[in-house]
Amino acid sequence: MTPQRIAVIGLGRFGMALARRLSIHGAEVIAIDSEESLVNEVRDDVALAVRLDSTDEAALRSQDVDTVDVCVVAIGENFEAALLTTVICKKNLRIPQVLCRAQTKFHAQIFSQIGADEVIQPEQNAGDMLGRRLAHPRVNDYIKLSEGFTIIELLAPARFAGRTVREIDLRSAYGVNLIAIRRVDSKVPEQSANSADQTSCTKRLISVPRPDDRIDATDLLVLAGPEESLSKLPQE
Repeated sequence: MTPQRIAVIGLGRFGMALARRLSIHGAEVIAIDSEESLVNEVRDDVALAVRLDSTDEAALRSQDVDTVDVCVVAIGENFEAALLTTVICKKNLRIPQVLCRAQTKFHAQIFSQIGADEVIQPEQNAGDMLGRRLAHPRVNDYIKLSEGFTIIELLAPARFAGRTVREIDLRSAYGVNLIAIRRVDSKVPEQSANSADQTSCTKRLISVPRPDDRIDATDLLVLAGPEESLSKLPQE
C-alpha cells in the first residue's frame, strides 16, 4: 500500500509534533517552514524538510507539494500568510484535503469560508478535553464526530451495575445508544509452588451488546449520541 503523502506547513510546536507523529505512523511527510532552524530540527524525522515561503506557489510546486494527498497549514503567528497559503493549496494546487490550524473562532470561520476542508483549534480542543475529564472523571475517552454528536467511553455508573441492557434502556431514558462494551475479565491462575498467586486481567470487546447482557461494575460503555444527552448520564 502506497503511504499517504502529507505536507505540513508551519513548524511551530503543533506542526513539529504533527510532522513527527505522521512520519512515525508511516506517512511520507514534507515539512515546510520559513525558519531554517526549525527545518533543520525536523530534517532527520521526515521524508523531506525544506525552507521556503509558503505564499510562493512556484516554490511549493518545486517541492511537489501539488502532488500530496493532504496539506496541513499549521502557521500560527502570521494569519495573513496562513490564509494565502490555504488559498494557494486549495484553489491553485488543488490538493484534495487541506486542514488549517486556527488560533481563534473568528480565524476558524474565515478558513472555512475560503475553502479549508477542516479547521483545527488545538488549544480549544485540549481545553475542552481537560474540562470534560475533570468535570466527568468516569469518561475514559471522547470523540466528537460532528457538531453536537459524540462518542464517549464511560466507566459504568454504579446504578447500572448488575442490570441488563434492556433494564437500563439507555435510548429511552437518556436518548443515547450503547454501541459496545469493553469488559475486563479477571482470571485467577492455578496455585503453583514456584510462583505467587496473581490475578490476571484481560479485556474483550462486546461489539453488539444484547438486551440480556448484564453490566459489570468495571465495564467501559461505548456510547453515542448528542452531547446534551450524554451530559445527562449519571456519573456515580
